[in-house]
Amino acid sequence: MLARTEPINGTAKPKPVSSPMNNFKSDLLNSFSLKSLKLKTKQQELLIRVSILCLVYVLAFITRLFSVLRYESMIHEFDPYFNYRTTLFLTQKGFYDFWNWFDSESWYPLGRIIGGTLYPGLMVTAAIIYWTLRFLRFAVHIREVCVLTAPFFASNTTIVAYFFGKEIWDSGAGLVAAALIAICPGYISRSVAGSYDNEGVAIFALLWTFYLFVKAVNTGSLAWALASAFGYFYMVSAWGGYVFIINLIPLYVMVLLITGRYSLRLYVAYNCMYVLGMLLAMQIRFVGFQHVQSGEHMAAMGVFFLMQVFYFLDWVKYLLNDAKLFQVFLRITVTFTVGVGAIALGVGTASGYISPWTGRFYSLLDPTYAKDHIPIIASVSEHQPTAWSSFMFDFHILLFLFPAGLYFCFKRLSDATIFIVMYGLTSMYFAGVMVRLILVATPAVCLISAIAVSATIKNLTLLLRAKNKVAQTASAKGIGSAKSSSKVRSLQLGLVFSFTPSFGLIGANCLV
Repeated sequence: MLARTEPINGTAKPKPVSSPMNNFKSDLLNSFSLKSLKLKTKQQELLIRVSILCLVYVLAFITRLFSVLRYESMIHEFDPYFNYRTTLFLTQKGFYDFWNWFDSESWYPLGRIIGGTLYPGLMVTAAIIYWTLRFLRFAVHIREVCVLTAPFFASNTTIVAYFFGKEIWDSGAGLVAAALIAICPGYISRSVAGSYDNEGVAIFALLWTFYLFVKAVNTGSLAWALASAFGYFYMVSAWGGYVFIINLIPLYVMVLLITGRYSLRLYVAYNCMYVLGMLLAMQIRFVGFQHVQSGEHMAAMGVFFLMQVFYFLDWVKYLLNDAKLFQVFLRITVTFTVGVGAIALGVGTASGYISPWTGRFYSLLDPTYAKDHIPIIASVSEHQPTAWSSFMFDFHILLFLFPAGLYFCFKRLSDATIFIVMYGLTSMYFAGVMVRLILVATPAVCLISAIAVSATIKNLTLLLRAKNKVAQTASAKGIGSAKSSSKVRSLQLGLVFSFTPSFGLIGANCLV
């Protein structure tokens, strides 16, 4: 619809008339703008951050539903179907019967003692979700819960990644980390709908335990340390990859002790997490006393005793005023501690109390060990060394952002950034040794890459603001100088015009 045309400079141009629909849209946009809510700047930032997290949460869930949408809701592969059978038995018979169940159909004709040969965390988690939904009067089948458990926990992992990135760097890095881990193929491949396996909940438990432990180290809070111990217990109940946690955390504590970063916060966090986590982990029948007898767990125990020595030396240093006397005492104590530890380790190994490392653990340190000594481990395709193409397909651009994130972490070293650097480097090494461990490296790569993105964008914005500020200052100076020069010129002209008539009158009088 066009309005009446009026001639302008000899030409007639039509004037568009705004329709009621356009007015309604503009009014709707104005009514839902942030300015109309009259929120403060921090409240607006919080609203935007929560909105982004909600979108990322939904994105992480729906990107893992393609198998269900394209085909049907079903359990994939053999191990997930066995997990589904055990979960179905748990929901029908109860936890006590499940824990003492002898399954004659598995490992036929020998059978299988279920409670002592699996990690029950996945089954118990799905059963709790099922019972909760039934309590809320949702008529769902346990199969649907099992199919959607992995996407649900992948969405929860994005929330944990946000808080972990915020604890390590800032909230911007947390948001980027949540978005990256939601769509990273290295994690999607093990958390799609229907992949009802231990890794579906284990990566959430892994990242949750690491976040709680770093939070405990940063704050020195006993509550966060207790929470990290319970997170470790959940990880032990869910997946055998808990060995990575119980070796990485002592290694991290050892690095902090060597670099002179020992503090009471670290003492509280590690001791509480190790002691309570060890006692809880021993309640899992599949682990049992391996936590204090296996060679894979001896590093954590050794660092625990080393922490007591450090605390004792710190107390003695406080009591002694003589520095030379303390140095002599330090040498004697360190020599005695190392000697006693070596003797205890040797006697325990020789007597068989401390069991040696497993073949899978040896193959992580020496990639050729399984091929030469235990061919059945090397025959599994997941245990093969990783090809370069796998890194590219699973990480994409994160391969280039990862070194940049390490640079920013080394540039701003702290207890938290040291942990994420160690997590990233060790997990990338293990991912190169074994294909399946790309899954463990994915959260670290996403977090470190998020630090690179956040730090780069922040530095660019600071640079642009500085340039704009310099330009505004220069323009303001130019305007000020122009105004002052114009004022001087006008003053000079005024004086000239004011004195000119007077001089003319004086000259006329003289002539007269």
